[in-house]
Amino acid sequence: MPGHYVHHIDPIIATIGGVHLWWYGLSYSLGFLNAYFFLRRNRDRLGLSVADVYELSVLLALGVLAGGRALVVFRHEWSFYRDHLALVPAVWLGGLATHGLIIGGFAGVAIFCAVRKRPFRPIFDALAIPAAFILGCGRIGNFIDGQIVGSLTTLPWGVQFPEAEGIRHPVVLYDGLKNLLIIPILWMVQRRGVPQGRLASLFVLLYAGLRIPIDVLRDYPISFLFLPAGQTFNVLMAATGLALVAKNVWWPPEAVVSIGSDGALQRAAPFAFAALVLLALVIPSDATRDIPARYGRRHADLSYSWLYPRIGVEPQMVSHASRR
Repeated sequence: MPGHYVHHIDPIIATIGGVHLWWYGLSYSLGFLNAYFFLRRNRDRLGLSVADVYELSVLLALGVLAGGRALVVFRHEWSFYRDHLALVPAVWLGGLATHGLIIGGFAGVAIFCAVRKRPFRPIFDALAIPAAFILGCGRIGNFIDGQIVGSLTTLPWGVQFPEAEGIRHPVVLYDGLKNLLIIPILWMVQRRGVPQGRLASLFVLLYAGLRIPIDVLRDYPISFLFLPAGQTFNVLMAATGLALVAKNVWWPPEAVVSIGSDGALQRAAPFAFAALVLLALVIPSDATRDIPARYGRRHADLSYSWLYPRIGVEPQMVSHASRR
């Protein structure tokens, strides 16, 4: 249709030794670095040593990647992966779920706080704004990759995506803008000096609650508990966030002063963090993909190899077809 944007963006930044670096993966690398520098700048207030910051950043990044991957593999695409177990760790074929990213990141931070005996609430509050940033960048990466489409629309800002029929709502841009707009809200709340835990609770509520109307426009290929899969997790997460905010308002926690100690520098942590930042660069968007088949028209330097095998029918496509 005249006037609508036709999506033909190359999703690959560069290729090094047959390994493709993706704009979507770059969003995670930038997000991890943003969280690291945010923690580094605020480490005195949080009672963290430099070694603590590296360890926390490693566990956060590991949690994000493992959580996002686990939800895809064991919930969304298990019918595929139970017959392709060797591909479970193959993040370079795609496959990270947003709700899994949040749950995994939460778990990584919780493990750090429990092992290093640091107070939970101040650290989760400190990471709320970086979390909104990384999720906003991730949605921009989704759009560049051309994955995750909305329902049909006649609006002038509709997009013709590479592998979807008709003009579609760019729901990933709606969601990305929503995530980025959460940042000034959290910043204003933070400036008011609210009790510990309020910022993190509000992030959970705003992220999931505001995503519900956006996901009404999304073309979901799979369902869970009688709703589109993402909407089910949105509702559960929004309810959790509302309960946490209510608890924080009516029963605010007592102030906790975090006293950190430098301890021994964990020499491996900086190298592990650098490796995770680089690993994120190889991740394409959304569901598991037959990379050369799906992206060959937008990037000529794509061929089958041990890294990018022929995987045949894609998991989400099977689920989508079975619902028609």
